[in-house]
Amino acid sequence: MTGSGILLVDKQGGWTSHDVVARTRRLAGTRKVGHAGTLDPMATGLLILGLNSSTRLLTYIVGTDKEYRATIRLGATTTTDDAEGDILVQAPAAAVGAITDDAVADGIAALTGEIEQIPSAVSAIKVDGKRAYARVRAGEEVVLAARPVTISEFELLGTTRLDGAVDLDVRVVCSSGTYIRSLARDLGAGLGVGGHLTALRRTRVGPFSVEDARPIDDIDPADRLIPAAEAASILFERFELSDQQAIDLMHGKRIHVPDRENGGGVPVAAVSPTGHLVGLIEFRGKEARSLVNFPTDEIATA
Repeated sequence: MTGSGILLVDKQGGWTSHDVVARTRRLAGTRKVGHAGTLDPMATGLLILGLNSSTRLLTYIVGTDKEYRATIRLGATTTTDDAEGDILVQAPAAAVGAITDDAVADGIAALTGEIEQIPSAVSAIKVDGKRAYARVRAGEEVVLAARPVTISEFELLGTTRLDGAVDLDVRVVCSSGTYIRSLARDLGAGLGVGGHLTALRRTRVGPFSVEDARPIDDIDPADRLIPAAEAASILFERFELSDQQAIDLMHGKRIHVPDRENGGGVPVAAVSPTGHLVGLIEFRGKEARSLVNFPTDEIATA
């Protein structure tokens, strides 16, 4: 069985995130596989998987910021806010052709920063215990509440004017929970012609880049696995434990670090002298307690 760690997968189009997880379970010989944030089947790019006890790290990865490359088509709305849905309203070609570069720039600026965003009705958000997209497919009308998100960067990379449509290639850096489909919808709505997403690629999740990922068919989990200690040390400050400190933490005890100042509640990766992740700890003054421990059997064999 493959040890504990994370895999960086470059998801191909047409695959669901669950498809990638299922394939990884077979390749790695373990049922303990999870992912840090779903990608729609249409989307490609970085999908981060946690194997075995490293699924415990996924909670901390999910909340990091994300970077995407996308293509937004102005001129039509769809049932799903992307190209996989049916067209609802097609704007007149003259109206689309009249959109100026300045208007596009103003529309992008209006959607940059801290905004309130209504997620797509076909998102995976649960409504009374059932996924929103499942309710939509069952014929229900679903209207989700707006939620605050942060769009740190919304950059226009290129514009292609087509017959009756305008394609915008963009780069977006955003907080966790942002829907790029909703950005496409809202940009088109603000310009009065409608809009939807035709391409989406996730290029970064927190400190992890798609440049370091591989397609699932090209991955041997044993070779590509980033060990838990290394992954945690990329995410957080690394604290080297003594043998006794490692033992104490594994037994649920607090450890005292005389030369340590208050850590402000930020997780720290606690690594044993043998180089294995004992867990994530939190400093309060000169003492640290465990936030999450990693199994001792995996520490011995990872």
